[in-house]
Amino acid sequence: MGLDSRALPAFPWDTLAHDAEIARAHPAGLIDLSVGTPVDPTPTVIRQALESGSNSPGYPTTHGTPELREAVVAWFERRRGVPGLDPAAVLPTLGSKELIATLPALLGLGAGDAVVHPEIAYPTYDVGARLAGAVPVPADDVEVWPRDGVRLVWLNSPSNPTGEVRGVEELSAVVAEARARGAVVASDECYAELAWDEPWASGGVPSILDARVNGVDLRGLLAVYSLSKQSNMAGYRAAFVAGDPELVAALLEVRKHAGMIMPGPVQAAMTVALGDDGHVEAQRETYRARRETLRVALGDAGYVVDGSQAGLYLWARPPGGQQDCRTTVRRLAERGILVAPGEFYGPAGAGHVRIALTATDAQIDEAARRLRMT
Repeated sequence: MGLDSRALPAFPWDTLAHDAEIARAHPAGLIDLSVGTPVDPTPTVIRQALESGSNSPGYPTTHGTPELREAVVAWFERRRGVPGLDPAAVLPTLGSKELIATLPALLGLGAGDAVVHPEIAYPTYDVGARLAGAVPVPADDVEVWPRDGVRLVWLNSPSNPTGEVRGVEELSAVVAEARARGAVVASDECYAELAWDEPWASGGVPSILDARVNGVDLRGLLAVYSLSKQSNMAGYRAAFVAGDPELVAALLEVRKHAGMIMPGPVQAAMTVALGDDGHVEAQRETYRARRETLRVALGDAGYVVDGSQAGLYLWARPPGGQQDCRTTVRRLAERGILVAPGEFYGPAGAGHVRIALTATDAQIDEAARRLRMT
């Protein structure tokens, strides 16, 4: 019996086609803030590493080079406050989305198993559960998890789309409950280097692998990370998963059989990217300026920005907060600005829109000008 694609929801961004047409018809053109795809150049140091590694006639290893895995370990200690990670417990992935979409199946989940994810969430957590034949369960509070069957719990901090950050105590509570049920906790932390508000901006965004969260015990825990945002490497599909050595070893065995291998030149580029903090800090400052421009303009236009303490998006609602998100999308499209409706991320997001910071400085300035027009 083959996969029935009819069991999957429509791909959300395909439903924006009409609004995109409206925005594209604006006399000054379309400004697309609906997708968080980087637009700034990939840093030169990364491109040079890719070129240097381009003579790659043999098959790369699924586990990644020792140099890459050591770079991940060093990055966790230097940037995330997680020392002593085992390099064997690191595994490169072809972007983070494919890992998120396939993890339930790779863990052997199926009918009768529950995959818990945030109520307002990146759609792929839901899709990954459905692909495995499991049941997606949107729930933020451990008290409302199903009584039985919870096998995998997704965390997303900083959140896409809300930008909210979970602190050490919140993360610890989820880990404790998941362990009591024998469930794996996978934490999608792809926006951790883009914190704007305190205490996260100076103190850092906690990782699920932080000893304060897990009591120096990585059992049942996985952290997922991508270089797409911090290093403008979305086109490289450069990401990794790390954590529980036994879980990573099991994922490695399946991925070796399936040929899910990161290309050798990309591994070389990723190794260099992880060791260079300068380009990450420069990109963060670029996004900080764009964020402030849009945030102020939205406020001037009467919009309210909720959450958004970190990440690449502003989670906004119109004045009064009672307007359906699709109406908000349409009204902004009439100004040539395309944004994502909050309903893409679940029913709880239906009053908001997600506005990406991933446009050029000139486009962000123009979007701010259009927002202020009466």
